[in-house]
Amino acid sequence: MKTSLAGRTALVTGASGGLGAAFARELAMHGCAMVLVARSEAPMEALARELRASGTIVHVHPTDLVDAAAREALAARLAAEGIAVDVLVNNAGFGVFGAFADTAWSRVEAMLTVDVMALSHLTRLFVPAMRTRGFGRVLQVASTAAFQPTPGYAAYAAAKSYVLEFSYALDCELRGSGVRCTVVSPGVTATGFFEVSGQRATWYQRLTRMQAPAVARRGVAAMLAGRGGTVTGWLNASVAHATRMMPRRLSARVAGWLMRN
Repeated sequence: MKTSLAGRTALVTGASGGLGAAFARELAMHGCAMVLVARSEAPMEALARELRASGTIVHVHPTDLVDAAAREALAARLAAEGIAVDVLVNNAGFGVFGAFADTAWSRVEAMLTVDVMALSHLTRLFVPAMRTRGFGRVLQVASTAAFQPTPGYAAYAAAKSYVLEFSYALDCELRGSGVRCTVVSPGVTATGFFEVSGQRATWYQRLTRMQAPAVARRGVAAMLAGRGGTVTGWLNASVAHATRMMPRRLSARVAGWLMRN
């Protein structure tokens, strides 16, 4: 199965830069009109000008996804404007590095709200209308951290594990409706992730780092092919799937070792 997105409308969260901007550029090349969503308006407006210059219709909606009311207002505003979201890319998210017991709860709570609650809520807000129309694509962004417990990123890895399992289950529920859900699990990507998480990249992370456009291209390709999920990069995929063969305690120790500077 190969899906054409020409004339469709895609909503990308976290579209102020990094992987979100890469997804927006990739989907625009496939003929999508774009709805850009993030907290920071200025970078999205700059991206919108770039995409409009190539003929793409772009709507910019600054939204704080931590706020459930803001998420609902976004969906209501788009409906009022007659904008039907055909493709939802739940890319917004961030990590928090450090020992869980020593990390401020406010940071952990904000991370879980964006990475888990906002992703789930937006999916719930937009998928029913997709199902009614008989067409829709949801691309959820997980991580290779989803495949093993990861000391230093204990809550983040658990959140991404939720995204991974939720996405496969949702795709199964939606079979036959014309709506599909694909989950992409990138490894380390050249974005501002480490600046936000507070970690200095390790030798392993530098070795496996991919560029954002390559990750976006592979994620969108998997979505268009109707795949349930994909891990970007052969080394990332090999490591992610190898951890499934390990006892969880050993897997956690290996992941913790790889996170050491």
